[in-house]
Amino acid sequence: MGLFRKRKQEALLFPPEEFEPVIRCSICTGEQVACMRSRATGQLREVMLLRSPADLEEFCRTYQVQAEKIKRIY
Repeated sequence: MGLFRKRKQEALLFPPEEFEPVIRCSICTGEQVACMRSRATGQLREVMLLRSPADLEEFCRTYQVQAEKIKRIY
């Protein structure tokens, strides 16, 4: 029956001229969230929770960005 099955989440399109990838890090808990930040307004849109290095690799692969170029904000 599958009432609680996971749906495959499609990647949202974020034009690179309007959004930049950032990782929001918590100082207290160490939680990391991959976000896209609007270049015009600075508003963050959370994309995914980063629990392991594999999650970061998936984020980079999905949005075609290099891990070294992603800024970290606290």
